[in-house]
Amino acid sequence: MTERPEPPAIDAHAHVFTRAMPFTDTAWTRPDYDYPVEAYLADLDAHGIAFGVVTAASLFGEYNDYTLAALARHRRLRATVMLDQDTAPAELAVLRGQGVCGVRFQIPLSATLPDLGGYRFRRFVTRLADAGMHLELNLGGEQLSQMLPALADASVPVVVDHFGLLRSEGEMEGPGFGALLRSVALGRTWVKISAGFRLPAERLQTYAQRLLAEAGPDRLFWGSDAPFVGAEDRVTYAQTLDTLYRIVPDAGIRRQMSDAALRFYFF
Repeated sequence: MTERPEPPAIDAHAHVFTRAMPFTDTAWTRPDYDYPVEAYLADLDAHGIAFGVVTAASLFGEYNDYTLAALARHRRLRATVMLDQDTAPAELAVLRGQGVCGVRFQIPLSATLPDLGGYRFRRFVTRLADAGMHLELNLGGEQLSQMLPALADASVPVVVDHFGLLRSEGEMEGPGFGALLRSVALGRTWVKISAGFRLPAERLQTYAQRLLAEAGPDRLFWGSDAPFVGAEDRVTYAQTLDTLYRIVPDAGIRRQMSDAALRFYFF
């Protein structure tokens, strides 16, 4: 029997929720099931993964209550949340102490980005940096091509979700991916190899190898994107791990990625 590869120590991207949580008026889908934190932890345990990162879901906007309650009960978790740009430093400090590592920024492709050079946005990202938090981006390629250069002189760490390619035109030759690579080269940007099932399966290894070649394993984190909202009937947790082993076949490189994520989120 073939021995299973060693799993990563950390899943850096998953969502937890219940049907009791409020959806935003613009939610792109409305799951009619629960994926509570206990179910996520059971998935981690079933696959030998010690730590997890609960990622804010745009479906629930700034309703972070359930995530904060999960952090209070489970020290093996960290999280990102969604916040108003006017959130005060004192609130950020409290959230950081609760295990919140960053703020996720996601808007529809048709939406206008905030004034990236304006005082309100610059104040927000500076406050995040001061609080020891990062800015997590789930944006389209054109949006990334504007947002990332605007952050080039900011002190806030940046994490880009989903290979930097979800909802991005032009794939690796598009403006978003180019901006991503330039931002990584500046030293304060990381990329999640997550939600591969939302991208062309035959291209995933090419995406991963390009990122490894240009960013290196210390800048890449793996995430399952459990519970695979919108694709629940065609993806399992085990399959997301199998995809990781396929597109990053070198166990040593996977270990470097896992160690980098542990350092970033926990130490």
